[in-house]
Amino acid sequence: MNNGIIVIAEAGVNHNGSILLAKRLIDVAAETGADFIKFQTFKTELNISKTAEKAEYQKKNTGDEKESQFDMAKKLELKFEDFRELHTYCRDKGIGFLSTGFDNPSIDFLDELGQTFFKIPSGEIINKPYLQHIARKGKPVIMSTGMANLGEIEDAIEILKHEGLKHGQITVLHCTTEYPTPMEEVNLMAMQAIKEAFKVKTGYSDHTHGIEIPIAAAALGAVVIEKHFTLDRNMDGPDHKASIEPHELKAMIRAIRNVEVALGDGIKRPSESEIKNMAIARKSIHYANGLKAGTIIEIKHLIMKRPGNGISPMNYEYILGKKLLQNVKHDDLVQWTDFK
Repeated sequence: MNNGIIVIAEAGVNHNGSILLAKRLIDVAAETGADFIKFQTFKTELNISKTAEKAEYQKKNTGDEKESQFDMAKKLELKFEDFRELHTYCRDKGIGFLSTGFDNPSIDFLDELGQTFFKIPSGEIINKPYLQHIARKGKPVIMSTGMANLGEIEDAIEILKHEGLKHGQITVLHCTTEYPTPMEEVNLMAMQAIKEAFKVKTGYSDHTHGIEIPIAAAALGAVVIEKHFTLDRNMDGPDHKASIEPHELKAMIRAIRNVEVALGDGIKRPSESEIKNMAIARKSIHYANGLKAGTIIEIKHLIMKRPGNGISPMNYEYILGKKLLQNVKHDDLVQWTDFK
């Protein structure tokens, strides 16, 4: 992980079970400048009961209310061998490979594959055995917190630390688990609340339509931003409709990078480019009218005008009551040498 804002292009299961489509998603993520592309690695049988129904958004997005969540996920499951191939493909394309492991065998596989950190999805934040297994790998984690309150986040952090992770290895993402997320339910300031409560690095995982909320999160100090993307929102599948398309991903990353640069170091001082404008934009003390030598200066004799290459208006009171040594003209710049 670098020292800037980490942008994770979340492909998730938008490959629809096709490794060829997954590679095309990698191509797009690399072309748009994302730091990582993220998939989901799971064994359906270890994660979902055959009696589990799909979420309402999944029913709506797939157009199939009768299909079980198990059957839907099984169609989207890739083999470990597929992920080995995708890992190599990412390396060749110059983008980081990342996948969320949803069960112990998947976590073990990703660890063996050389994944340098783990992503904990929102649904697993209350899964103590899962959290313990990931923490024992000793690698940094990024944890999403959709559906969680501060108490649940605290519990998860404490479990991770109890199993050996250092505080600095934990990054917590604010998230709202609804696809797409209504704007009125984003609650982006909760990211700040998490940072203040736990003194951890924070970021944002976004499921809204559009790109403005991730950009706002960058402006608020997110160190990680995750966003679902797809090749085409009209494709079949549970997450396509809540994802952005390639041109939007590119625009989002460009905007985040601009925000990242614009945030600066937080020290308020004239910038390098401002310094040359100071004399032009600021004012200095001039004479409001022509005056004879011997005149005692009053406020009515002075006017503050550009350019600002003379005595600062902040010092006008030191001039009042002084006697002119020579005649001066209207608009002349006031000089300290004009007085006794």
